[in-house]
Order: sequence, then C-alpha cells, then structure tokens
Amino acid sequence: MGSDRGFVLAAALIIAVLYFALMELLLIDSTRALNEAQQFRARVVASTLAESGAELAAVQLITQSSADVNSQDAQGTMSGTMSHSGSAFEIVGDGDAIGVPPAHAHVDVKGAIFGNHVQIDYATHKP
Repeated sequence: MGSDRGFVLAAALIIAVLYFALMELLLIDSTRALNEAQQFRARVVASTLAESGAELAAVQLITQSSADVNSQDAQGTMSGTMSHSGSAFEIVGDGDAIGVPPAHAHVDVKGAIFGNHVQIDYATHKP
C-alpha cells in the first residue's frame, strides 16, 4: 500500500513538470509570434507612409516644377519630394514608422508628362 502512494506522488510530479514545460513552450511561441506581428505591422505602416508622402508630393505635379512635403502623425513621419524638368519627373517618398520596432520605407517613382497625360515609367519600393 505504501509503495502505491509513492508511485502516485511521483506520477503527479512528473505530470506537473510536463504541464509547466508545455506552458513555457506556448509562452515562447506566442512571444515569437507577437514579435513577428509587430515587425510586419511596422513595415506595412512605413510603406504606407512612404506612399502617402509620394502622393502628397505628386499633387502639384502639373502646376509646379518641384514640391517638398513633410508630415507627422501618431503612426510616424512621412516626407516626399517631387521634381520635374521638361517632360520627365521624379517623385520620392520616405516613411518612418514609430514604435517598437521602428521601420523605414522608401518609394521612388519616375515618369513623364505629356500635356495632361502622366506616364509612369517605373516605381520602386524599398523597405
């Protein structure tokens, strides 16, 4: 009878150790997933800010030969520059997401203007 009680106690301790090890693995996995989600969000916010900066700079594309814009909100900062000479133009946008972790994105658009027709030759996005 006494040996059965020792076996039950040992089995209970082993089950408890396995349970807490499983909980630790779940915590490690959820921490990793949270970090990946935060990094993804920061990249998306920075990219959106860079595109918005480029769009704000492009507003004056037909009427002015250059434009510089800067703006900041709770998500981060954006900036954009536009310049064109003759028919060729270049628009550059940068975005910086604030928070943990921070992220930076860059957008470059080149093209040409023919009257009121705007032709984009290529656009690049860099994280």
